[in-house]
Amino acid sequence: MELTDYIRILRKNWLIILLAAVLGVGAAAAFTATRTPTYQAQATVFVSTQASGAISELQQGQSFTQSRVTTYTNLVTTPIVMKPVIARLDLQTTATELAGSVTASNPLNTTLIEITVEDPDPVRASDVANALAASLTQAVESIETPNGSNTSPVRLTPVKDALPALVPSSPNGPLNLALGGLIGLALGIGIAVLRTVLDTRVRTPQDVEAVTDAPIIGAIAFDSKAKARPLIVHADPLSPRAESFRALRTNLQFLDMGGRSSFVITSSVAGEGKSTTAINLAIALADAGKRVALLDTDLRMPQIAEYLGIEGGAGLTDVLIGRARVGDVMLPWGDRSMYVLPAGKIPPNPSELLGSSQMQTLLQVLERDFDVVLCDAPPLLPVTDAAILARATSGALVVVAAGRTSRHQLSGAVEALHTVGARIAGVVLSMVPTRGPDSYAYAYGYGYGGGYGYGGGSEGRGQRHGHSGRDDGNGHDGNPQTRAARRTTASTAALPPSSPATR
Repeated sequence: MELTDYIRILRKNWLIILLAAVLGVGAAAAFTATRTPTYQAQATVFVSTQASGAISELQQGQSFTQSRVTTYTNLVTTPIVMKPVIARLDLQTTATELAGSVTASNPLNTTLIEITVEDPDPVRASDVANALAASLTQAVESIETPNGSNTSPVRLTPVKDALPALVPSSPNGPLNLALGGLIGLALGIGIAVLRTVLDTRVRTPQDVEAVTDAPIIGAIAFDSKAKARPLIVHADPLSPRAESFRALRTNLQFLDMGGRSSFVITSSVAGEGKSTTAINLAIALADAGKRVALLDTDLRMPQIAEYLGIEGGAGLTDVLIGRARVGDVMLPWGDRSMYVLPAGKIPPNPSELLGSSQMQTLLQVLERDFDVVLCDAPPLLPVTDAAILARATSGALVVVAAGRTSRHQLSGAVEALHTVGARIAGVVLSMVPTRGPDSYAYAYGYGYGGGYGYGGGSEGRGQRHGHSGRDDGNGHDGNPQTRAARRTTASTAALPPSSPATR
């Protein structure tokens, strides 16, 4: 991963990182609050030898002292030093227990012994430290006094008395809080990185490129109102989401498909916005003056007729089985050069119908009569319909929902197309975030700011634009009787002179 990837991870998971840091500080605060405060007191003893003033004797005495000082330091925590202190201060403890709270050290290159005592009572800590210094002095003098002599060659002198501490030495609240915060921060960053590594969903163009070499020809903006207005190019042509469909239209026109112009629009699984993509792309192409044929080839769960508010009782199924002519069931839509062929009745054998010679003939005729032919097909992973149909067209446009489709699902869809020898014309990212760390699409120019706001939501299957008793924006009144009458009128409308209906 590059530096920008790590920055994106931090931006995307900042809440988790912040929460982990806060939890770390909270845990450190709880730990500190539950600890009993302890105080330190330190007494210092100086070790020397009793020698005459001759230089040679002083040097010998210094060497002797430095060789013995380590032994005296270890002597501090032995019973010979501890027991007199326990008896003197009347401590309710044993020599072993008292030794656990005592530390003796010898600073480097010195003949000093520092005796440190920790205790919940600061006064008792200082009393024990001073008593240990006195007891050590007596013990060393007793041990080092030769037999038959009253004077020890070694003398220990307390040079610093222990004083009661004003503040506890443990727990160290600020240090514990800082360490807790750092540990929580590190844990949060680790969780964020692990979460990103384990996340197999397609979020960026790099994720798509890791699965397929097909170009990304469009990125459809995430719109919270997509369900209420699926026909965004018609309902709100100035919105950024509508502009992203026009950008897709432009990129589609620059694809080299060997002179053919029929496309299957599909996805890996359901709910990725393939139907709304097909419809809005068809409207955008028609707005650019193209003669567009939109076919609902999803013979399992057709949606085109519902979205466009047209009669879908008869359609593609009737044409393929020879029960109707294409001109009788292909309906014009709006005031554009756009014609729609609904799916018709759901057949028991959709895969066989879509792979039949009649379907190939129909595509050839429509490619001759229209500038662009778009087929809204079922998802690739549940059924094989789209893969079979894609082989008969110039290529497939695979819609991928950013942040929802996994790389495994996309890989399976690509593999399904490659297995039948179908060509992938391009990939269309849908539901692309317009804010946040994954809002990468508009860096490529898909849409303009222009003062238009976005919301967070979901794109996909939605309701027709408009409600009962209102015009839905396509010239179809919400009243069922009025709509039925207008559908009857639309079904009798003639296709252009070059359409199959006139042949």
